[in-house]
Amino acid sequence: MMMNSKIRRREFLSASGLSITALASVSSAEAGAYGLQLPSQSSPPEGLRFGIIGVGMEGSGLLKTAISLPGIECVGAADLYDGRHLLAKQITGNADLFTTRRYQELLKRPDVDCILAAVPDHWHKRVVVDACNAGKDIYCEKPMSHTIMEGFEMVKAAEKNKRIVQIGSQRVSSSLCAKAHELYTAGTIGEVEMVELTYGRNSPNGAWEYPPPPDLSPSNFDWDTWLNDAPKVPFDPERFARWRCWKEYGTGVGGDLMVHLLSGMLYTLGWNEAPRSASALGGIFRWKDGRNMPDFHAVLFDYHGIPVYVRLDLGSATPEIARFLGPKGVMEAQGTCLRIYRQTGEDDQPSYYSDSFPAEMRAQYVKQWHEQHPRKFGREPLTDNLVFDGPDWDDLKPHLETFFSAVRTRKPVVEDAVFGNHAAIGCHMANESYFRNKPVYWSESSHELTT
Repeated sequence: MMMNSKIRRREFLSASGLSITALASVSSAEAGAYGLQLPSQSSPPEGLRFGIIGVGMEGSGLLKTAISLPGIECVGAADLYDGRHLLAKQITGNADLFTTRRYQELLKRPDVDCILAAVPDHWHKRVVVDACNAGKDIYCEKPMSHTIMEGFEMVKAAEKNKRIVQIGSQRVSSSLCAKAHELYTAGTIGEVEMVELTYGRNSPNGAWEYPPPPDLSPSNFDWDTWLNDAPKVPFDPERFARWRCWKEYGTGVGGDLMVHLLSGMLYTLGWNEAPRSASALGGIFRWKDGRNMPDFHAVLFDYHGIPVYVRLDLGSATPEIARFLGPKGVMEAQGTCLRIYRQTGEDDQPSYYSDSFPAEMRAQYVKQWHEQHPRKFGREPLTDNLVFDGPDWDDLKPHLETFFSAVRTRKPVVEDAVFGNHAAIGCHMANESYFRNKPVYWSESSHELTT
């Protein structure tokens, strides 16, 4: 959803007691009320045909999920590694599927209604801008951009060409995230005072030490094109498979993990903005394999005065938790569960400070306190905590359904280019603070970072 950043959070919340499904199908009149700009063109037929750019670890999953949806067909796949051409044909069950190393060929095809893209971060801007300029709607994996300025180029291309751009932090379309948004909007925990977002892994796979394809070579893979604008280096299969480890191609744990956490938080709270500042600490503590991105990253953000703490670790496994703290309780999302721990915010017994009173004075105080707080012992009211179980917080299928529905109807999505850019800016600020070894501050007017 493309929400006007000038809309006050409380105004948005009070107006939006809507589920994700409802938001994905707002009318033009309702869109105007939210400050949304709807892409305009005649609707494509009910059946949609897409091309996919990048059929690697993430892209192969996108492809499998997309073709499992009714009325959705893949008509072409692009990848710089020929082995993935074969993989795309195997996944679709179509030995005649059009495949190419040049994604531009997909953008020229009239039978391609939209694009799914799962390429390394340093390719996101080029692919999204090219798709928008070619008149194609595009679903692009997170994080939206590789640098802050690239994100604004992508937003401009989407708006100029009136294209639907949806970024792939899929929890934004999950039913649990929608419930969290609904509960927060209803004031269940009061105005949020702090957010804690944490996640830890402890395995080589979790730290991106993926095995390169055994047959990968310059004969079946276009290494020079894959480098894009990154510094030219000799062919390196590990950089191909483990690109997240290097800032030249990826954005580290920020772009891989943090952006999911920030995107879920932004939707839950009805925010659509970049943080004011970020202060990060971290380092390479376990995975000393030549990478230059940290394997431990702790960040404290300032979102319009609200502290948001994020801790990501590739050397110690801990659950993925999003915790929202307010004066009426704590809302916590973990995996397939959303919990509300209610708090009254009131004393349930006389103040322990009265222990410093002389005996007679304390007795009088305690007596008066109980008179003012009458209750029947053994009949205290039960605490009304809430528990919701559902599909995973990070569920992919509804996110793809949201995108394809928007392509059909031309109605806005939540995680559009503006929203995706705001989430990515937070990750870039975390990385910049880490590498500069000092806090960084965001200027919304100049779109620049200062220290």
